[in-house]
Amino acid sequence: MQVETRLKIRNNPNLYRYLRENSYWYKYLNRNPLFVKNMEEEMKEKYHLRPTDRMENVANTMKLIESFLEIMR
Repeated sequence: MQVETRLKIRNNPNLYRYLRENSYWYKYLNRNPLFVKNMEEEMKEKYHLRPTDRMENVANTMKLIESFLEIMR
């Protein structure tokens, strides 16, 4: 694996953890370091780190607070 690819993975703890959990990515990254973008997208999907996931999480939290306030009335 190229040094730049290793540094990018080491600097991102989520990416590093995902690589450790899904070792098949080592093969792809050794063949073509450009696959790191694909791996990063897959990692964001699995760990729910996409912007849509974050907005959904905020909406769910607001619904929870709203239902809590309704109960308190």
